[in-house]
Amino acid sequence: MANPFLTQDFHIQWSTLDPIHIQEGITRALKEAGEAIEQVSGQDRGKMNFDTVVLALDESTRRLNEAWNLVTHLDSLCNSPALREAHNAMLPQVSSFFAKIPLNDHLWDLLETYSKTEDAKSLPPVKKRALAETMESFRQAGADLPPDKKQRLESLETELSQATQKYSENVLDSTNAWELILHDAERLKGLPQSAMDAARLDALAKGHVSETETVYRLTLKAPSMIPVMEYAEDESLRRTVWEGTTGIGRGEKYDNTELVWKILQLRHEKAQILGKKDFADLVLQQRMAKNGANALAFIENLHDKIADSFQRETIQLQEYKADAVGQATDLLQPWEVAFWAEKQRKAEFDFNEEELRPFFPLDRVLNGMFELAEKVFDLRITTRETVFVPVGQPSAASVHATQDGPVEVWHPEVKFYEVRNEKGVHIGSFYADWHPRDSKRGGAWMNYLRMGSPPYGERDRRLHLGLICGNMTPPVGNKPALLTHDEVCTVFHEFGHLLHQLCGNVEIPSLNGVSVYWDFVELPSQIMENFCWERESLDLFARHHETGEAIPAKLFKKVVAAKNYRSASDIMRQLSFGKLDLELHIHHATDLGVDLDQLSRQIMRDYVVPLKTENPTMARRFSHLFSSPVGYASGYYSYKWAEVLDADAFTRFQKEGVLNPKVGREFRDKILSKGNSEDPAKLFRDFMGRDPDPSALLARAGLA
Repeated sequence: MANPFLTQDFHIQWSTLDPIHIQEGITRALKEAGEAIEQVSGQDRGKMNFDTVVLALDESTRRLNEAWNLVTHLDSLCNSPALREAHNAMLPQVSSFFAKIPLNDHLWDLLETYSKTEDAKSLPPVKKRALAETMESFRQAGADLPPDKKQRLESLETELSQATQKYSENVLDSTNAWELILHDAERLKGLPQSAMDAARLDALAKGHVSETETVYRLTLKAPSMIPVMEYAEDESLRRTVWEGTTGIGRGEKYDNTELVWKILQLRHEKAQILGKKDFADLVLQQRMAKNGANALAFIENLHDKIADSFQRETIQLQEYKADAVGQATDLLQPWEVAFWAEKQRKAEFDFNEEELRPFFPLDRVLNGMFELAEKVFDLRITTRETVFVPVGQPSAASVHATQDGPVEVWHPEVKFYEVRNEKGVHIGSFYADWHPRDSKRGGAWMNYLRMGSPPYGERDRRLHLGLICGNMTPPVGNKPALLTHDEVCTVFHEFGHLLHQLCGNVEIPSLNGVSVYWDFVELPSQIMENFCWERESLDLFARHHETGEAIPAKLFKKVVAAKNYRSASDIMRQLSFGKLDLELHIHHATDLGVDLDQLSRQIMRDYVVPLKTENPTMARRFSHLFSSPVGYASGYYSYKWAEVLDADAFTRFQKEGVLNPKVGREFRDKILSKGNSEDPAKLFRDFMGRDPDPSALLARAGLA
């Protein structure tokens, strides 16, 4: 009987993916992958070629990767005690297996031997790059090391996987453990009606009811927490919610402090074993920045350019609050910053973000975004009918397993879409899951379950299968989900990542899609955010959910005028995260016993707003850095690095037409479809005709 986690069906039958099948399925996948690798490494050296070496090595772990992707995907979106137990039971074995691959002497010898053959020397550029990237990744993972160090590296990878998984669980569990039940609507004064309604319905859904009063439930999930911090007039309520957020990953039961130090230490030891000064130098070898010093210099140089503007914005906010309450200018409390910033924005620009919400019903935003993809990138995106079947009812699932029938999804809210190119060729499909749940991790992300590729040799086209997820404002009552403009930007951001994957057209899977240098991967996602600020593109999707009218000209003028409100503060916030990341990994990875909060304040002193009450470090809940063995560790600077690229690249659209299909098709052909088949600096030059202009970002932010 086939194990459901080893399915090769493109339309995955989620109802069959019971955690009880994980151990058997992943154990079998590990065994098959091990046998495939042995076959590759033991091949006749006289007959080897690119397909039998590089491509065969990629293919040897494909089924294992796909099976484990399903497990980790469910862990992120449908977390449960049974799933967590099964995932954590197999995690050490999977981590150890992948750590062993580059440490396999026979495999490394095969790659080295093949690289010296005439066949390898005469490879076309893309295949030559695939071989070079494969060999470099082997070297960085320790292929050249003596046996004792290889053994330690293997153990390190397992320890890192377990420590980062526990960190991630602590963040999720501590977020879910917090709630605030309110019976007094007066305490929510100032909140938008949409936030009030959501809090009321959430309380009902969780069984908090009263015969005499309306009950409200607040959580630390973004759609609940952000409106409180920005609009609640009750300062004690804002303080309570702020204290809740600072408790994520902090405190006795879910404390991540020791895990942060353990992860930093393990990463540093790994870097040292591999001959690098620190973890940043290790991971940035195959990034555009090349090393930690360059990345840190990038952060610090940008900081210096906006420091005066940042300080001016900070003082202006302090003065605004002082004038409003009739007191002397003073430092703000951390639970006051967002509240007074929103009041200042409204006073200066007569603009409240909530004014835009009625114009952003989620379904219309998505349909408009897909229309934009058709107009600009020559893609066709269509919806498929879906069906949700609870886990454990596989008999019902078989009814839907036809090519044209409903597609199974993991939750009733999940949607499924197909993507075709201009010739009508189906290039991939994707799932979309947009609203918060207790079983779902926070934030927004894109990932893929199947890596697609164009036809190659006797191999037919493989379809991409991707997903985009978020924690956006959910629908309330009979109203559709109405998003903030910031949430719309996030949807477009993740869709940009998805386009990068779905348009990937490189014949070598390891070079395809989003498998690019990490400080380049944010270019397609961030360039999509620009379309959320242009009138021409906004008119495709920004329509009032009741009347269908576009954003009125007067309101749009306010949006544009307020666009760069506190832009230096927004940039500095991102720089502060990048600074903390790099400093921890470069200079403080072995500072065991040091107070994590004090160290973070010292590192970020010139990058954050001075406050009356110091914020505890976000390192305990910084999932980008600590919820996987690598992730964005030593790479958080990538957001700003790529933002320099996207600010410059979008000037082509602004000059030649925001919805210009010629520019869009060039971006698709020269960036989106190329994956890692060429150096990213060359891909940028191919699209722009020159190297990036660093001033573009500051000009866009009104800080040049």
